[in-house]
Amino acid sequence: MADVRLRTTAVAVLVVAVALLAGSVALVVLVRGSLHDGLETTAEQRASALLSQAVTTGLPAPEPAEDDDDLDDLLWQVTAPDGTVARSAVPLPTRPSGDVRLPGGDHPYLVVTDEEGDYRVSVAVSLEDVDDSTAALINPLLLGLPLLVALVGTTTWIVVSGALAPVERIRRGVEEITGDQLDRRVPEPASRDEIGRLARTMNQMLTRLQESRDRQREFVADASHELRSPVASIRQVAEVAQAHPGALPEGELAETVLEESARLQRLVDQLLLLTRADDGGGGHARHEVDLDDLALAEARRIGRTGLAVDTTGVGAGRIRGDASALAQVVRNLTDNAARHATGALAVGVRESGDFVELTVDDDGPGIPADQRERVFDRFVRLDEARARDAGGSGLGLAIVKEIVTAHGGTVAVTASALGGARFTVRLPR
Repeated sequence: MADVRLRTTAVAVLVVAVALLAGSVALVVLVRGSLHDGLETTAEQRASALLSQAVTTGLPAPEPAEDDDDLDDLLWQVTAPDGTVARSAVPLPTRPSGDVRLPGGDHPYLVVTDEEGDYRVSVAVSLEDVDDSTAALINPLLLGLPLLVALVGTTTWIVVSGALAPVERIRRGVEEITGDQLDRRVPEPASRDEIGRLARTMNQMLTRLQESRDRQREFVADASHELRSPVASIRQVAEVAQAHPGALPEGELAETVLEESARLQRLVDQLLLLTRADDGGGGHARHEVDLDDLALAEARRIGRTGLAVDTTGVGAGRIRGDASALAQVVRNLTDNAARHATGALAVGVRESGDFVELTVDDDGPGIPADQRERVFDRFVRLDEARARDAGGSGLGLAIVKEIVTAHGGTVAVTASALGGARFTVRLPR
């Protein structure tokens, strides 16, 4: 933060110093030029008056010499046609020559010449007043400019330090936050400026990170619990067979190991699929997919189990997405319906505006209204009394929600006309 203060102060001081220096130089040049122009006008007026006098009444009488050695502020010289010269103090140039040094003068003189006929007039005006006025202007500027620049630098340093103080507090707060302390938040200033918005955005990010960490921990804990169950079953049966040979019917050990390992494999596959769904629906390229073809294929598969499957509601419905991920959505929904149905289920696909709707109905017990959002959470089973191997892992509907969300769609559950539950998926066309 000190570097920011230093750079900001240095830039402010540099800009102000350059601006003040340029303004001071311009001021001095303008004031000096204005005074110079005023003296030039005075000299021209004096030369015109002397020339008029010389033409009408003859040469003017020379002015009496002063007792001191200093030259007058205004000197003149008139030359007549016959070469007679009348002058004051010292000879002057007879041609325009601007600012010149005259013998005995402490300051330069501005010389102006004018002529009419054979008369020629030169008038010289001392630039002492111009020099004195310029010096009187420069001296305060030489003292005031450094003081003003120092004041600007000090003010900038103080203001920037005050503005960055909340940033330093935010930095210290973030520095103290670790992976186990995501519940902490950075201090939020009362102001509604950029720094206040930064602090609020930082706290919102920390909230999201905390929620993500909590979900991850919960997921790991639930996954560990689910994976432990089939492993424990296999171990239990194996220990019994080892401790009491012949206690188990012939083939029961192999049957149990095969059944539990298949369950374990299904659970691992669903966990991997859920992980890929979290990354955006599988990460594969998206193509045109006929959702009605996927629905009819799953209906035929479920029909082979002996359930009555109504597909009269399946119409054309094409979307753009990952075909394998969308096929998993249809399979999970139909498997869920088949698991809860008593004898029949229905599958439908239709276009509705800019969306394609997929519906899956069953004639089972349905889902209570207060549990319809919870069923999409991971490892959730509403019918805890049933056997685990019959009820699934509790990941199927969570996978559906993740994939549908990744495709920009929505999924919801309502009551079905068949008496059970209806799952409705809406995907963009």
